[in-house]
Amino acid sequence: MNNNEAVPGMTSRTLTVGRRQIHLSEVGEGHPVLMLHGGGPGASGVSNYSRNIAALAQQFRVLVVDMPGYGQSTKGVDRSDPFGDLAKAMLGLFDALQIEAAHVVGNSLGGACALRMALDAPNRVSALVLMGPAGVNLTSSEPTPGLKLLLDYYDGEGPTLEKITSFIRDYLVYDGSQVSDAMIEERYRSSIAPEVIAAPPLRRPESQEIALRMDFTRDPRLSQCQVPTLVLWGADDKVNRPSGGETLRECMPNCDLHLFCKTGHWVQWERAEEFNAMVSNYLAARTPQ
Repeated sequence: MNNNEAVPGMTSRTLTVGRRQIHLSEVGEGHPVLMLHGGGPGASGVSNYSRNIAALAQQFRVLVVDMPGYGQSTKGVDRSDPFGDLAKAMLGLFDALQIEAAHVVGNSLGGACALRMALDAPNRVSALVLMGPAGVNLTSSEPTPGLKLLLDYYDGEGPTLEKITSFIRDYLVYDGSQVSDAMIEERYRSSIAPEVIAAPPLRRPESQEIALRMDFTRDPRLSQCQVPTLVLWGADDKVNRPSGGETLRECMPNCDLHLFCKTGHWVQWERAEEFNAMVSNYLAARTPQ
C-alpha cells in the first residue's frame, strides 16, 4: 500500500511532541490501539500495517504513527538509548492526544519501543502485542544475517536498490515472491531521502554498554511487568531469532506466545487474516471497561 492510499475514513495529521513532529494516521472508534512499525530501511506506519488497519478499526480507535527517524516524522534518534528515546516520544504522543492508556502493537523495532513503553510506564499500556520484537537476547548471540544486512544498510557503498531488495525478499518475509516491485521501490525511495541519509535511524550500537542497555533480558523490570502480552513470531524469522519468543514467555508473567509456521519477520503482513482475528480478539478481551 502506498502511504497516500488511505483506508476509508482515515485521517492524517502532524503533532508536536517535545522537539519533534510526529506524523499520525487515525481511523475508528473505541479504546485506542497504537501501532508501531519496524525499523527496516524506508519503513513507515501505514505501509507496515496496510493489511491490518481496516480490520482493527472495526473495534478500536487505531493510531498509526511514523516513529521518529521514519516516514514523515522528525528524523534522528538518540543512539545512546534508542528504545528509550522512541518510547519517550510515543508516551509524549499519548500526552498530546490526552490518552491515559492504550493497547500497543509493535513489530520489530516498534516491538522494542512498545515493550520499553510497558516497562517505563506500565499504567499507560493496557495490553501489548509484539511481533518479532528487537532487543531480545541481543547480547547473547551474534546478529542474524538479516539483522546484519539491516544494520549495515547505510554503511559501505550506502543504500542501493539491490541491498533493500535482498533484505525484503530474502530476509524479511518467508516467500519473497509475494512482495511487489512497487513496494520495494517505495521503500527504497523513502530510505534515500536526504534527511534520512544524514541521520539513519537504525545503526549498530556504538558500544557494548549501549548494546547491554538495549537487551531486555538484562532489564530486571521485565520479570515484574504485569501488562498482558501476546507475542507473535514467524518460525522462519531471519531478522530476529524466534527463540526470543520463548524467552519472553518464560520471563514475563502474563505473556502468551504463538509461532507461525512458514512465516518470516513480517507476521502482520504474511499472515494478515489470522493476525487480524487473533489480535482483535486478544485486545477486545483486555480492553478496560
